[in-house]
This record gives sequence, structure tokens and C-alpha cells, in this order.
Amino acid sequence: MTMDTTTAQKPLAGETEGPADPPVARAKKVQMFKYERPEVTAPKGIMRLAQTDLVKGAVQIVREGGDNNLHSHAAVDTFWMVLKGRARFYSSDTDVISEFGAHEGIVTPRGTPYWFESVDPDEDLELLQVAAYEKGVKDIRTNHSPRLKNRGSQNERFSGRIR
Repeated sequence: MTMDTTTAQKPLAGETEGPADPPVARAKKVQMFKYERPEVTAPKGIMRLAQTDLVKGAVQIVREGGDNNLHSHAAVDTFWMVLKGRARFYSSDTDVISEFGAHEGIVTPRGTPYWFESVDPDEDLELLQVAAYEKGVKDIRTNHSPRLKNRGSQNERFSGRIR
């Protein structure tokens, strides 16, 4: 009787193996963060929590006038969850996808045109943003309607990283 030597053997507990994908070995170091809402005076504040080459986490604080324009991303899928306030997401300049309250959200796959706004006049919108980047593909933002003048330069930026 012959033994089948083509069957892969499982490693024993405690054994280490090389990475299946060599870039994994070059993964960035562990990052820690804490979200505490910053004092935002601009129409929008963005608190960066952590980022690697594949994923980014941030919280966007959207005040009156902090909405964005209809746009899409070529290589980024984005997960959005409302932490506070209310958000309305659109698929065109006027077509509403849906409105979301606290602990509700949406995923916008790469290539999907969207924009959002804060719709609660009594509470600023706080949106958790988790973006996943397609490996090896440059992300290109396509504006499907004009960007509001100087809006990007008006955003306040903060860091939630714990050093």
C-alpha cells in the first residue's frame, strides 16, 4: 500500500509559518486610537483614527454647510455608520438613497456615485467612515458635480491616534 504524499499536512500547534502573501510580512505596526469629539468650528471636521495600506478609519463631523458633492472613488469601498445626528445619502444630485439615524448606515462600493448631508438641524452629524482600498489600484476621485469652492480647505483635521 502506498501513502498519499500530495495531501498537505496541518502544522502542529505552536509552529510558525511564513506569510502566504509576502507583503503581509511588511504590514504596518499596530495602531491604537480613541475617539473623543473635537471642538469643530469649520463646516466639517475629520478625525483620523488609524490607517494602513488597505483600510482607513475616521469620524467625520458634519456641521451646517459641511455636505459634500456627488462623487465616486475608483478603488475604495466605504462603510458609513451614523454615530450621532442624521445623514441623508444621495445617488445623484437629487435622488435620495436613504436617510440614516444613529447606529444605521450604508456601504458605498467603489465606482458608486454618492454624496451626503447632515439633516438634523439640532445636532451635528458624526459619521464613522471605514474605507477599504483595492490593493494595487490607485484611487481616483471622480466629481460628478462640481466641488463646492474651497470646501476641502475648510475642513479641520484631527488625530485620534494614541502614541
